[in-house]
Amino acid sequence: MSSTVSAVPAAASPKALAHFESLFEFETDCYDVHDAMSSGKADFVLLDVRSPAAYEKGHVRGAINLPHGKIIASKLSQFGPDTLFVTYCSGPHCNGAFRGAIRLAKLGRPVKVMIGGAWGWVDEGYSLEPGAG
Repeated sequence: MSSTVSAVPAAASPKALAHFESLFEFETDCYDVHDAMSSGKADFVLLDVRSPAAYEKGHVRGAINLPHGKIIASKLSQFGPDTLFVTYCSGPHCNGAFRGAIRLAKLGRPVKVMIGGAWGWVDEGYSLEPGAG
């Protein structure tokens, strides 16, 4: 008897290893972003890709609000071509961070997604900053 979990067999270990290791090329998490930002080692630009209204209600301190639909080359002109961007939205139920990442990648910009988003940030025990910051 099998469950829906085991109905599709797990990938072979080498394939699983390659997959999970590759995720670090695309994702970071709230802890690592917080650690980098609080220690002065942030070598990336954190983009809150939600609406201005959501940003106003609460955002990660130091994040720039740039809704994913407004990510265009001219809005990025102040950043060097090798600048790493990290996008986040509300949380795992929201695909805005991925939409922003796609737009950045199409513009040839290095990008990662902060998994967990604003909800994950709060879940880790960090606070959101209200207002325009």
